[in-house]
Amino acid sequence: MRTKKLKLIFLPILLTIVGFCGLYTYFHWLFLIKLELFSMTDSIVNFMIPCLLSTIPVFFVFRPRLKLLNLNTKKRCWRDVYLVLLWLALMGSTVLAQDYLEKITGQLTQLDHIEEINNQNLTKYYSLKDYYVDKSGFSLHMSFNRSGSKRSNKKINIRTYIVVPIYKSRISRSTPSAWLGLTYSKEMSDNLSNEEKEARFEAFTKQTAQDFEKLNVNQFVYLERVGYTGNREGFIEAIKKNKKFNSSNSIVLLPQNEPFESRADSLFRGLVSAFVASVLVLLMMILKPNFDEEALKRFEGGKPVTENEFGDLIFFFKPVENYFVTPILLFLNIAVFVAMVCSGLGFMSFQGQDLLAWGANLRPLTTEGEWWRLLTSTFLHGSLIHLLSNLYGLVFIGILLEPLLGPGKYFIGYFFSGIVASCASIWWYDAAISVGASGAIFGLYGIFLALLMTKTFSTEFSQVFLINTSVFIAYNLLMGLTGGIDNAAHIGGLVSGLLFGLLWRVGLKREAFLY
Repeated sequence: MRTKKLKLIFLPILLTIVGFCGLYTYFHWLFLIKLELFSMTDSIVNFMIPCLLSTIPVFFVFRPRLKLLNLNTKKRCWRDVYLVLLWLALMGSTVLAQDYLEKITGQLTQLDHIEEINNQNLTKYYSLKDYYVDKSGFSLHMSFNRSGSKRSNKKINIRTYIVVPIYKSRISRSTPSAWLGLTYSKEMSDNLSNEEKEARFEAFTKQTAQDFEKLNVNQFVYLERVGYTGNREGFIEAIKKNKKFNSSNSIVLLPQNEPFESRADSLFRGLVSAFVASVLVLLMMILKPNFDEEALKRFEGGKPVTENEFGDLIFFFKPVENYFVTPILLFLNIAVFVAMVCSGLGFMSFQGQDLLAWGANLRPLTTEGEWWRLLTSTFLHGSLIHLLSNLYGLVFIGILLEPLLGPGKYFIGYFFSGIVASCASIWWYDAAISVGASGAIFGLYGIFLALLMTKTFSTEFSQVFLINTSVFIAYNLLMGLTGGIDNAAHIGGLVSGLLFGLLWRVGLKREAFLY
């Protein structure tokens, strides 16, 4: 029986994980690295797209195979839990593989001098034979953003971007062909007095100046070109502020002092560890339950495991008992996006003014009487990727949380978390346009996290999901620090969700055995 499980379930799922990860990595290398047909930010290529695409094999490969197992207990069907875990394994392996790919595929180009960089295709890494980094020609840009909760641990994050011109030699003073990039950062509490903030800021700038003065900018092993990351914008702003040159050249190179051959060692170990752990967990998940004899008989007879496979496809969008509110929310978010597309505003993304016209959140407008924007903004999305990423997040948390909370509490948690998230956004940002359901969805994840931490669920269930949920939340908040993401709304929704979860946990303890 175990041999049959390995053959019919374990191997197909394992091969799908390996195949999906390998295929996506190959196309990433071919289209973006080798052929350079187009460019995307690292967060989209390395995280968002794998998150979205990995749901396809989850539904069309993993779900049919798991139907061969008897995953029903008296109180719950564990199939959805298995699917979420398999999705995390598939997505996590693919994300790590993309980071590893960018490290190992970067070609080390040998240049006699920096001016040769303009005469060939750009690569990831460079070594220079003759060069001179002119420290006196530096310019800098400073960025400030806030993180943390409103009451206790709110932080101010300061980052200084410094660019230094790289020349062919000491006597060369033409417009630089590339820049050496350096960063310095500081975090301090936003609860300090203005005088103490100023004192710490002055101390940071003084320390940065001292460190930069002591740094030998002409000493490095090799250089790494800055790609389409969040740091790139900071370096570009620093170049624009350089008064010595009206340079349009945006090639920024980061100094690296480790051996080139060891640049990806830690990533490789992490990738292997994650894959081995996923395989072992998958093996235990499949060997433990028994076969569903009726489903197995149908499968071996060449028939669909269930009579209505198409019904499984529309399950996520069909309101049923214990899964009623989530499909309605999906339809509302999709309907608003489709209406904007049909209005001729675009398809892949929308302009800020168009979003404002449809009800986006903006402090000057919202606080001057248009309070309805606190709600309407939660059903607007700035791009197709933005919409899809939020919908997938909503589906996964809805499957796990709505059956436990019930439609009433689930809707209240979503609705009020979205409102709180919008309030946090206009409190935090003076003039930022805010849209998206992510604040409300973070509220649902906050509820789920609170229930996991207070032992509302069984020990087995909590152990499986507490780490995964915490990592998911932490990763998304860290992504928000790279810029262009309304982290205030995320944190506001998360905090409100945690409070709802702590408030409701007592009444749910009697029902928690369902999980």
